[in-house]
Amino acid sequence: MLEKNMLTNQIKNIKKRIQDLKRYLDYNKKTIRLSEINLELLLPETWENQISIKKLNKEKYLLSSIIKNIDEIEEIIKETIIFLELAVETGDNIVLKDSFTEIQKIEKRIKKLEFYRMFSKKNDSCNCYIDIQSGSGGTEAQDWSKMLLRMYLRWAEKKGFQIEIIHESMGEIVGIKSSTIKVIGEYAFGWLRTETGIHRLIRKSPFDSGNRRHTSFSSVFIYPDIDDKICVNINSSDLRIDVYRASGAGGQHVNRTESAVRITHLPTNLVTQCQNNRSQHKNKEQAIKQMKSKLYEMQIRKKQKEKQQLEKNKSDITWGNQIRSYILDHSKIKDLRTGIEKNHVQSVLDGDLDDFIEQSLIIGL
Repeated sequence: MLEKNMLTNQIKNIKKRIQDLKRYLDYNKKTIRLSEINLELLLPETWENQISIKKLNKEKYLLSSIIKNIDEIEEIIKETIIFLELAVETGDNIVLKDSFTEIQKIEKRIKKLEFYRMFSKKNDSCNCYIDIQSGSGGTEAQDWSKMLLRMYLRWAEKKGFQIEIIHESMGEIVGIKSSTIKVIGEYAFGWLRTETGIHRLIRKSPFDSGNRRHTSFSSVFIYPDIDDKICVNINSSDLRIDVYRASGAGGQHVNRTESAVRITHLPTNLVTQCQNNRSQHKNKEQAIKQMKSKLYEMQIRKKQKEKQQLEKNKSDITWGNQIRSYILDHSKIKDLRTGIEKNHVQSVLDGDLDDFIEQSLIIGL
């Protein structure tokens, strides 16, 4: 009887959480919108515009994912109640035990859905770009930037996201001076947006014959791959466009002609670069798209006053602006915003970032 009462209370709690989720996630609105999309996809004229089709299918996938999860959980709850009543009538402890197991699985799924409430900002569902720029520290900082790039690539791989390396500028000796990667996947920007900031490394330098401790800085800036419908006006006279020969370790993705493109937005000093296409025109198109995304994200950040101005972040990659410190010889990584500390340094550098990211989203950074 005690187990039955416990299960009944758990089911009651889950039902309430489901209703809360439906309200927070606008379940009814999403269901209506999904029906509208399905109708649009039936129209012959819709299929004449491939860009529109791609956007509709992406929106459909996101909506279907949430709706399907909630519907499945509600159906499982109904079945569990039936099995629970059967177990009570027959005194079947095996069925009772199975009901407990099913409830635990449901709670894990609900917890995952509840976390998606954190992705409430306008562009959270977008793909995104990660810009990594080495700061003060010379060779040390360039090596550190390469380590950060590897860390985010590993994190994205664990999440099942796709990655495109848009640009990479190699260091003189080791590492990278800067890099831009595109992260493609469900809520990529929502997951990564709080990673913007200065990342500080403290370690005994492998490049110092005296084995002394060095401090290095690299900046990370995350911005969404914005929808083409969002209008960002850029005056062509505000842009400086440079072409150059792409650098890299070689291979099919490195251009051997001057097809790489660098665009500087003179009023803000923002820079975007692209070298992953053989066509200069395509690289220019991609770099302009990134510039629009960067400018849009900068405007949003200014309006919301969530971060310091981008210009300051970009120009002062040094003491006082860091969001996280990686102290390797003390085996400690500390997030200065959330207070979270981790001692498994290699695990974090291998992409174990979820504790930092989830807490930063929970506290609303």
